[in-house]
Amino acid sequence: MADAAPPGQSGMNFDEPALLARMQAGDDDAFETCARTFCGQMLLVARRILRNEEDANDAVQDAFLSAFKGISQFKGQARLATWLHRIVVNAALSRLRRLQRRPEGSIEDLLPHFGDGEHQRDPPVPWQATPETIVENRETRDLVQRCISQLPENYRIVLLFRDIEGIGTEETAEIIGTSTAVVKTRLHRARQALRTLLDPHFRRGNI
Repeated sequence: MADAAPPGQSGMNFDEPALLARMQAGDDDAFETCARTFCGQMLLVARRILRNEEDANDAVQDAFLSAFKGISQFKGQARLATWLHRIVVNAALSRLRRLQRRPEGSIEDLLPHFGDGEHQRDPPVPWQATPETIVENRETRDLVQRCISQLPENYRIVLLFRDIEGIGTEETAEIIGTSTAVVKTRLHRARQALRTLLDPHFRRGNI
């Protein structure tokens, strides 16, 4: 489902310690090289969170400005892309909170419902599509992304951070300002809801 390289992989070969040293020395060309190298990857991250090109561009610009201002404090404990990724995620989430385009919806209608005897009503059936074919097929990837976008914001963000961006539970909790228990609960419910949204499309024989 993810289109970008994982955090820490820019897809380009260069001497990262040397680039970092040049940026920390105030080399404008090094800043330009860094922005050019990682901008596309970071835009993908911001787009997933904000779902709007202009807002994503603004968030990435804010993130790079923040990163470059604080470059002297980056000690190289992580890859440069990983460090930038965290800053972009925070910038995009901060912008999302400011925008508040829609009220938080309910996820209850998308969760499994149980009748008498604790039997699930309309239980899911096996899908013909596998995770591998979903990732490889652009049409199905787009469908998954559209279904993710239908989730209530609090659940969508947790699903994006944990399952798409690969951010750990503790860091996700820190970014969104909640507990790890809440993150785990939201992630479980988000996965259930996403399964409900995808089920009509992926039932055996439908795809």
